[in-house]
Amino acid sequence: MINYQKILKMHFEGISQRTISSSTGHSRNTVSQTIQKAEQLGIVQLDSTMTSSWLQSFLFPEKQAIEKGYHPIDWEAVHKELQKKNITLSLLHLEYSVQAREAGKVPYAYRTFCENYGKYAKKYQLTMPIRRKPGEIMEVDWAGTTLEITERSTGEIIPAYVFVATLPYSQYSYVEAFLDMKSPNWLQAHIHTFEYFGGVPETLVPDNLKTGVTKALGSESVLNEAYRELADYYRTVIVPSRVRKPKDKPSVEGAVGYISRQIIAALRNHQCFYIDDLNTRIHEMLEEINKAPFQKRPGSRKQVFEEEEKSHLRQLPQTRYKLSEWKTAKVQLNYHIQIDRMYYSVPYDYVRENVDVRLTTDLIEVYFKDSRIASHKRLKGEIGQHCTNKDHMPDHHRLYLDHNPEANKNWAETVGPSMTRFVSFILEANPEKKALNILATLRNTAKKYTNQDMEKATETLLHISSNPTISVLKSILERNKGKGNKKSSLSSKKDDNDYGFVRGATYFGRSKQ
Repeated sequence: MINYQKILKMHFEGISQRTISSSTGHSRNTVSQTIQKAEQLGIVQLDSTMTSSWLQSFLFPEKQAIEKGYHPIDWEAVHKELQKKNITLSLLHLEYSVQAREAGKVPYAYRTFCENYGKYAKKYQLTMPIRRKPGEIMEVDWAGTTLEITERSTGEIIPAYVFVATLPYSQYSYVEAFLDMKSPNWLQAHIHTFEYFGGVPETLVPDNLKTGVTKALGSESVLNEAYRELADYYRTVIVPSRVRKPKDKPSVEGAVGYISRQIIAALRNHQCFYIDDLNTRIHEMLEEINKAPFQKRPGSRKQVFEEEEKSHLRQLPQTRYKLSEWKTAKVQLNYHIQIDRMYYSVPYDYVRENVDVRLTTDLIEVYFKDSRIASHKRLKGEIGQHCTNKDHMPDHHRLYLDHNPEANKNWAETVGPSMTRFVSFILEANPEKKALNILATLRNTAKKYTNQDMEKATETLLHISSNPTISVLKSILERNKGKGNKKSSLSSKKDDNDYGFVRGATYFGRSKQ
């Protein structure tokens, strides 16, 4: 019984509702309702006559039996209504309360309503409709027992792991064998299941295995990123079962046992050399199981699925999901990350940061705090290859990378033919490293002059010297610059008239008018 007296006593002493809830063991909702009701009815203090029983009858008279009795409930109708989509006990209780008051009778309180329904629903324990609405849930798991594949050349026995998915409402199942239980096969199994069912359920209920859940934290479990991405693509949600709570996914647990008896046990002596051959045999037996009639209810798994559940599944996307894998990497000092012994660049600003890497068959994407910072075509073949984007490099690294013979030849062509011949001469007459140092000096010099000045000076250099050098070129540039300055000063002294000296009017004594 709820201790209404203690709740109100602590409230009048100024204690918070959270503390009252912890002290009394009642929910915060119950505490809040009691306090609100007392304030509405004008109770501001307690006396010795206000026991918990008296307070219950005063504050919540609808909870007490009255002479006329409670409004009767048709539990069979409630049970059938709960099988419909989006119908809850809360909604049904609200409708019942309205009917009771219209009939002039007292309705059961919501808590009592739920308790009484729970007692009634015990006979439907195997097909509890609250958790088995059509198209709502798909439970998935790996079977504990494995099958075997024989390596044809060596005779080695290779284990095959069996994936099982079940729709609780119809008990319609999908089964497939894989060579391992790693993430790619786990995701592939889900894709094949969706395609087999021809649609996607609202919720996926997996076990807490590493391929699905990175860290099990009760209701706040951390999902594997690739698994979460698959769920987003198919517009479904993942609700992992609690650790060591098999009743959170009873259908698949039951299906695993049934599949183990009907398929795995039956194939224990069946020799297969390829995984595809094994799956062909599994699918033949699976069709027989899904079409077999129920023992305690009409129809079969397939019939119930086709007639009642398939229409509630969400439509499949137009294209199949492209498998991906997520990894974590640290950006090295050379602004590259290492993935499968291959190296990919990221912007140098992220050096020494941990980044998330999404890998597909032909693409690598790098994310930092959910923002994509780089993408590369996936490298294949010889290990140790580098994929570097120049935009990811610091400026001085980029300049050094661009300083090569080919880049210098391209620059010379933008200046002119004489500069092209001069650069070619330097590259041919010197070892590459020395030639690049000379060309660096040349390009620094070119920053002080126009392309026309450089081309003219280079043309003069090649005409007067059979062994042209940068020092001689600088001298020619300085001399040409001096000549240009002298001509400009002479031209500035000239009068606008270029036909000799002319005496002005003042020379002849004429004054300005």
